[in-house]
Amino acid sequence: MIANHLLTWITFIPLLGMLAILLAPATQKALIRGLAVVATAIPLGLSLYLWLTWGAVNGGSAQLQYVERVPWIQAGNFLVQYFVGVDGLSMPLVALTCLLMFIGVFASWNIERGMKGYFALLLLLEVGINGTFVSLDIFLFYVFWEVMLLPMYFLIGIWGGPRKEYAAIKFFLYTLAGSVLMLVAIVALYLITGTFAIASYTEGGQNMPGLLELARTKQITGANLVAGGVLMGVSFQDWMFWFFFIAFAIKVPIFPFHTWLPDAHVEAPTPISVILAGILLKLGGYGMFRIGFPIAPESFEKFRTLLAVLGTINIVYGAYVAMGQTDFKKLVAYSSVSHMGYVLLGAAAMTDWGVKGAVLQMFNHGTSSAMLFLIVGVIYDRAHHRELNGFGGLVTQMPYYGGLTTLGFFAALGLPGLAGFISEALTLLGSFKTYPTLTVISCLGVVMTAAFLLFAFQRVFQGPLNPKYAKLPDISGREVFCQAPFAFLCVLFGVLPTLILDILNPAVKQFLLLFPA
Repeated sequence: MIANHLLTWITFIPLLGMLAILLAPATQKALIRGLAVVATAIPLGLSLYLWLTWGAVNGGSAQLQYVERVPWIQAGNFLVQYFVGVDGLSMPLVALTCLLMFIGVFASWNIERGMKGYFALLLLLEVGINGTFVSLDIFLFYVFWEVMLLPMYFLIGIWGGPRKEYAAIKFFLYTLAGSVLMLVAIVALYLITGTFAIASYTEGGQNMPGLLELARTKQITGANLVAGGVLMGVSFQDWMFWFFFIAFAIKVPIFPFHTWLPDAHVEAPTPISVILAGILLKLGGYGMFRIGFPIAPESFEKFRTLLAVLGTINIVYGAYVAMGQTDFKKLVAYSSVSHMGYVLLGAAAMTDWGVKGAVLQMFNHGTSSAMLFLIVGVIYDRAHHRELNGFGGLVTQMPYYGGLTTLGFFAALGLPGLAGFISEALTLLGSFKTYPTLTVISCLGVVMTAAFLLFAFQRVFQGPLNPKYAKLPDISGREVFCQAPFAFLCVLFGVLPTLILDILNPAVKQFLLLFPA
């Protein structure tokens, strides 16, 4: 029963948990925490089952698995379906989401003000994220995409720092602007094709082509529109490409749409920063791979050099700005801008290694960035500030914290033997075949990333101990519990990258087939 509806259970169990929390008395804080733990632990267990059985179920195929499809909204020829499924591109991100949300509950253990609303919104956020990753109907995709917006807005705007309202409104307006463009593109696609289905399916023994198949066979051109779909000298497909790209680029975020991210990270509470960097940014990259690029393959081919340039700017600019930060959290935020540039550069290269590295980077950055924000949260909870120049010598006072921070920093800077190295190396090797000059420039970002992380480590942990912090307690068991899974994954996929590459390979090959040779 569960196996037949595995993705539905993973997606909607947190919604049941949210309803249970809303019905619980606000004074029963232990009960509310317990409900949040259970509502995130069950999807985590199911996603682990999904991962461990993937080889037996998938058999190395690129086909979508655990597919469920039923009509949702139907009026004449208008049909929106509850159409879900996963492949090697989305399955690891679903598992990562479930892990991040489970850890997010424990990272939020000390939340006291408005606890009931906080955990209810956290669970609603998980529904939106997982729903987006499993959706195979573009209208359903958009619904789940919008479901994420309000919980994150309130989680930043209510439980954030001193400038929380500004950061929350900025996040909301940027994301809403992208959503409007996406909605226009979705409506236009439906008017052209008559379907919202992203993937093809069989109905009554008849093959029903989805949007990806229609795009691959060049049936989404706008040729049947007035003036051949050309508006202001721009073709229909080019309009679709840019509308989708801007919507997803805002979420990644890609320069110059990145300015909301540092403010959101700095003002958000630590667990929300973990979720924001660990998985929310990956929704933009996933949207590009699932919808944005393959839905307009000719436009992608036309503009991919520009995309590679933007990816290179992200890598170098993000690292350069991070070098100038004295706020620990803002430094980590700009490092995310830099690291997500590899996703766009690898995708634009359109080589097997480049795309594989880009997809792997989304997962690996999710683990290392989550660890970095948890590291910042530990010291902020004790010192109540994040000024890098205000610390010094903490490794003698907090040796276990210093050890975990060392691992987190090395994973983020791409040290060989850790997961970040594999994805960055694959991306750069794959990109060099297509864009050698841009790849060489991007290598500056690797050097600068090492520089700002090591310099930050030096300021916080080395040198004489600041007397103000001579009695700071070392990292607690709960905090170790939150960081340990990400540290383990950074080492595991650095030593044995085939554990995830074997899952990604078929999906990447299928993705490349969607584009003209």
